[in-house]
Amino acid sequence: MRRALLFVSLVLAGVHASVPTYDAQSYLCANSTMFGSLIEGAAVDRHGNFYAVNYKDAKAAVGQAFTQQKLFFEDFDRPNTWFNAVRFNVDRHGVQEAYLGDVTNHRVVRVRDPGGKGQFLHSEVFCQNPDILQPNDLAIAHSTGRVFLSGMRFTADSVVGDGDLWTCDATGTATRLGTFYRTNGIEVSPDEKTLYLSEAINKGGNVVSNVIHAFDLDAHAGTICNGRVLVDFAQLDNSASNDVDGMRTDSAGNLYVSRWGAGKIAKISPAGTLLAYVRLATIDKVTNLEFAGPNGRDLYAVGACKDDSTKGCIDGYSSSAQGRAFTALQV
Repeated sequence: MRRALLFVSLVLAGVHASVPTYDAQSYLCANSTMFGSLIEGAAVDRHGNFYAVNYKDAKAAVGQAFTQQKLFFEDFDRPNTWFNAVRFNVDRHGVQEAYLGDVTNHRVVRVRDPGGKGQFLHSEVFCQNPDILQPNDLAIAHSTGRVFLSGMRFTADSVVGDGDLWTCDATGTATRLGTFYRTNGIEVSPDEKTLYLSEAINKGGNVVSNVIHAFDLDAHAGTICNGRVLVDFAQLDNSASNDVDGMRTDSAGNLYVSRWGAGKIAKISPAGTLLAYVRLATIDKVTNLEFAGPNGRDLYAVGACKDDSTKGCIDGYSSSAQGRAFTALQV
């Protein structure tokens, strides 16, 4: 994918700063996509194939988008299933598996590919708890197979408890790690020593705050401590009203953040410094993103199409670094 580099000047808290902006290109537009407007759950497998939810506008269906569009998995047993998150892992036996977050049944479903045939036919409930808010998004510590879940309740005036953070260990035991204002994006650093979690606040029906927290993480025990604000978008670029949605790290530890409503992705260093933007071609309300492709360097972003909000578009941008998930799956 061709990259075009522009330099834009921003006034951030009275300080003039130049931040590079890169242009993504359309991968699947309104005329070619087979995904619906609720496209979310961007994910990559060990081969670099790219996936998202809401395939053929079905809430219970996950589709492959790269290298071709086709059905990956659909839950026919639970008609009220609504998958919103997808992450892949490789277990200690080398078997590839996918974890699917089901927001309506407060569970994570695991589908597996015994024999490495690319046929994910066996499904099971990996973890479930009625107190889990959704889950909305997932992250995985690949070294331990531990899954982390964020969830949210969208209200006009946010209170603590409208967001939560859970973890499920390799046996599927679910544990709540904390409650927050409205949480959404979640990710683990490449060294699995940091957990990132977004938090937003609504007042009077308006979004007034969006921050990203960083926590010290023990990936084996599934515990977090030393929580701090890594990014406050009110101070970073005066974009507190644009929600953080999906987040992903690259192999260098940089964090790529969906800026819902802004039509772009923010690239942020592990220290919280704004490094660049990726401006999207066909999406304003970007919901999620992931690195995929044969080398794991193609960043795909998903969201409702600007020119037809009933369909889900995908834009792509070629990065110089591999995504963390792709790198971790090469075992």
